[in-house]
Amino acid sequence: MPAAPVRYSPDVEKIAANEGKTIEGLNETFDKILTTVADNSGHAVRSVHAKAHGILEGTFTVEADLPPELAQGLFAKPGEHRVYMRMSTNAGDILPDAISLPRGLAIKVLDVEGERLPDAEGTTQNFIMVNGKVFQAPNAEKFLGSLKLLAGTTDKVEGLKVAASTVLRGVNKVLHAVGIESPTIGGLGGAPNVDPLGETYYSVTPFRYGDHIAKFSVAPVAPALTALTGTEIDASGCPNAIRETVQSGMTGIEGVWEFRVQLCRDLERQPVEDPTVEWKEDEAPFLKVATIRVRPQDSWDPARVDAVDERMRFGVWTGLAAHRPLGNINRARNAPYRHSAEFRERFNGCPIHEPAGR
Repeated sequence: MPAAPVRYSPDVEKIAANEGKTIEGLNETFDKILTTVADNSGHAVRSVHAKAHGILEGTFTVEADLPPELAQGLFAKPGEHRVYMRMSTNAGDILPDAISLPRGLAIKVLDVEGERLPDAEGTTQNFIMVNGKVFQAPNAEKFLGSLKLLAGTTDKVEGLKVAASTVLRGVNKVLHAVGIESPTIGGLGGAPNVDPLGETYYSVTPFRYGDHIAKFSVAPVAPALTALTGTEIDASGCPNAIRETVQSGMTGIEGVWEFRVQLCRDLERQPVEDPTVEWKEDEAPFLKVATIRVRPQDSWDPARVDAVDERMRFGVWTGLAAHRPLGNINRARNAPYRHSAEFRERFNGCPIHEPAGR
């Protein structure tokens, strides 16, 4: 049996003395990416996960009769909410899909009751995930170093990136065959070029979960989705192959995903401050707390794309105090995410806001 979940207290976080300086560096580096893309294209996009592959609208249903350790925050009260889902890849520029990168999933649950995080506008709870279990850097300072290197290639040498991605995918397959996972190679373009609809997504970083601490996951459970798990997309000669694949798939299926929670049960084995350490599922299992359902729909409906992709932002600091983001990487996400949204708003002349209620 798993150990009892760890109780949350503020001292689970260890704030480094240089975090303010690192966040300034992140803002400056994201500015370089944002400005380069906006000046070259005439349109500002997100500084990370710029390219969306599908925008879905559905329902988020919190389970009834959850045990006390799971009935926390958003999940304390059973019920149904509207939800938006945005599928993407992680680069800050708009790249052809032949450059294969990790998949991202951003979720916005509407009409959420409860005390808000500081400066969290609206009444939504946001979750941001990727299709990998660990982050590529142990802290924001290390991540900044990698980001500076990537910023120098923004909107440059596209052909070289495509060729490098092909090589890196091959390297990654060899490593995977011998049981080695490399987030670094995946982040550089060597991730499998898989269908986003079949992927399982993870928050990677931890969050407060009311009285406890947790990571989150979203896993496909509808047979039409699980049949796509691991299916690779041939994007050669088709710059938007992923978007077209998702659009074709969602016109004929109902998507069903489980939203799962992984409670921290040992701070040594499931650390808060180092997201490169995987929380092993045999020690801290994922447990279902909600179901996401998406009816068949056009995943690239122009009106929904405009409303969600252009006029909304997703951020882990938009939500309930009961789900406060924890750890160095999460603390470093707050100001840069807002900074990116404010840049888009100014450059595009398009207000960004939280969606209205029911």
